Parts: sequence; C-alpha cells; structure tokens
Amino acid sequence: MQRGRFIVLEGGEGAGKSSNLQCLQQMLEARGLRVLRTREPGGTPLGEALRFILLDPVYEGMELKAELLLMFAMRAQHVAQVIRPALEAGTWVISDRFTSSSYAYQGGGRGLETETIAWLENLVQSDLRPDLTLLLDTPVDVGLARMRSRGEPEDRIEHESRPFFERVRASFLEQAAAAPERFIVLDAAQPLAEVQASMQAQVERYFAACWTD
Repeated sequence: MQRGRFIVLEGGEGAGKSSNLQCLQQMLEARGLRVLRTREPGGTPLGEALRFILLDPVYEGMELKAELLLMFAMRAQHVAQVIRPALEAGTWVISDRFTSSSYAYQGGGRGLETETIAWLENLVQSDLRPDLTLLLDTPVDVGLARMRSRGEPEDRIEHESRPFFERVRASFLEQAAAAPERFIVLDAAQPLAEVQASMQAQVERYFAACWTD
C-alpha cells in the first residue's frame, strides 16, 4: 500500500487557514484520495484537553518552557494516535498547524532556542516531516484586523503584542526560505478566491506525479 502524504497549512493569526484547509480537503477528495483533516493544538482527546490549557487566558503567566513542552506532549499523542497510522494506511493527512508553528511561536515569538525545539522535534517525530507545507503569509496588521473583526474573545496567544506576531511571521518566512523544496508561500492578503486558486495550482504542480486520474 502506498503511503499517504502529509500536508500542513501554516500562518499567523487571521491568515485564513480554516477556510483554505476545507478547500484543500475538497480538492484532494475530488481526486479520489482518502483525506484526514486534523489540527494543532488538538487532534486527539488528550490534544484537545491540552489545547484548552494552552489557549485559556487564565494561564497568562505560563512559563515559556512549559508552553513548549505542552505543545510537544500534545504532538507526541497526535503523531502516534492519528498522523502515523493514517499515513501508513494510505490516507492523506492535512493539518492546521504542525511543528513549524512551534519554531515560529515558541522560537521566533517567545525567543526559545531553536536547538531545543529541534531536539524535541526529533524525539517526538523521529523521521516524520510534512511532505508539503503551505504557508499562508499575510502582513501582521491585516491578519490581526481580520482576527478582531470576528468579534470573538481573544485566546492567550491572540493577546500577544504586535512585535510578537512580527517575530512569528519572520520565523515562518525564514523557515520557508531555508527549505524551498518543502514550503510554498501563498499571499494570503489577497481575496479568498484568489488565494484558493493559487493554492490549487501550486499543489497540483508540486504533487503532479502523485495524482490519480
């Protein structure tokens, strides 16, 4: 049985990951592929419980390393319980965030050492890496305006300052520049229909050899 593929959507606040993830799922399923859609933080019952802790503003003073370790505890369960079994069964897995977000938020945003994150990545994931990461890039001001226009209460991460989100964006773009064979950067400041058209064209080009007619 052919292994499934692992595609991740990344980006800052207000980048439109949820809408584009749904579009990506529909695109892949239209090709006759089995698709599993998941998210981080979350993805499993344990992961969803940890998501609540990670995002609840009541834990505003969470120690930075505690945040990082909770993220990787969630990810360990996610990889073992959901992602690896699905890929081995031939299912394509698409995820709203994965480890690039840890490098961006806990590394770039919080200032934790990249070497520490890389060590945890290897411990938890072994050789598992996304086959493709779609980075939905948008200027911070645009993303924050979109986020706040929803009128929903902000979570613990969304409470952060503009400079924090600028560092997060810079980290995402640095990761993409360092691994162009795995990252595709999409201009998510465009209207949604244009972003989705660009995403579809890029994904079909990248995985041309994998599609089944």
